[in-house]
Amino acid sequence: MKFYMAPMEGMTGYVFRNVYHKYYGDVDKYFTPFLCSTGLSHKELHDVMPEHNQGMPVVPQILTDRAEDFLKIAERLKEFGYDTVNLNLGCPSGTVVSKGRGAGFLKDTERLERFLEEIFAGCPLKISVKTRIGVQAPEEWGKLQEIYNCFPLEELIVHPRVQKDFYRHPVRREMFRSVLEQSSMPVCYNGDLHSVTDFREFTAAYPDVDCVMMGRGIFKDPGLVRACKNRSVTQEERFSTLRAMLAELLAEYRREMGNDTHTLYKMKEVWTYLGQSIPGGERPLKEITKARSISEYKVAAGEALRRWEENCCMDN
Repeated sequence: MKFYMAPMEGMTGYVFRNVYHKYYGDVDKYFTPFLCSTGLSHKELHDVMPEHNQGMPVVPQILTDRAEDFLKIAERLKEFGYDTVNLNLGCPSGTVVSKGRGAGFLKDTERLERFLEEIFAGCPLKISVKTRIGVQAPEEWGKLQEIYNCFPLEELIVHPRVQKDFYRHPVRREMFRSVLEQSSMPVCYNGDLHSVTDFREFTAAYPDVDCVMMGRGIFKDPGLVRACKNRSVTQEERFSTLRAMLAELLAEYRREMGNDTHTLYKMKEVWTYLGQSIPGGERPLKEITKARSISEYKVAAGEALRRWEENCCMDN
């Protein structure tokens, strides 16, 4: 089984990827948050620079509905040494969809097909696609799959929700079977794999699938991929690794941003997911949210981790 880290805007940039990979190293492929500027903004440039992604298999993701823009970005990425690029056809954000990008592109299948014809004719890199199964209804998938099957996709990563589901509607996992049966290219599953139980239920239902992508699940428990691979660790090892990763992540964000306010914001964002794993964790999370300084944050985060580890020990 191969494990991919999903691109999460504002979360899975190169700082997080490097620190995570150092302490866990269980992910087989990382996808960058989407690029949409043909000139590459300062932030985008730093995220894809080779020196910021050494020792990690990274695939840049592009978000656009203009073939010429896609090709310009792909040419720049080729100069950096990348051999594959991913097209974002899955982002459900209202601001993205209103511009006909991400999952919003799926509603105009004729324009999408022309776009794919142009980029496959001119792109110097291999192309994979990350997609939802439609905009309004899962019945839209049939036509979308016909289109995808016409092109030599390196890989098709499918999140079986429609755009209007956002992340609220339960993932439409039953639709994934038809995706597998009808696709002419390698397929990767993405969607609501937040625990080892979720992963095992999925693999029991789809034993032939050899690739999954995880996003929010990794932020809820950075050791999730390791656990899914049945790599046993002691409770002490689990929490010492997590503490070390969070400490280095704080230091690296502080170094990159040079601003404690922005650093605190990034760490609090990480804890909005991480804190969901702490039984009765509302109070320590509230203290993290209230922290006005790095020192206050460290005290609150230390207490949250202590409570989490203590609960895990009681469960065992």
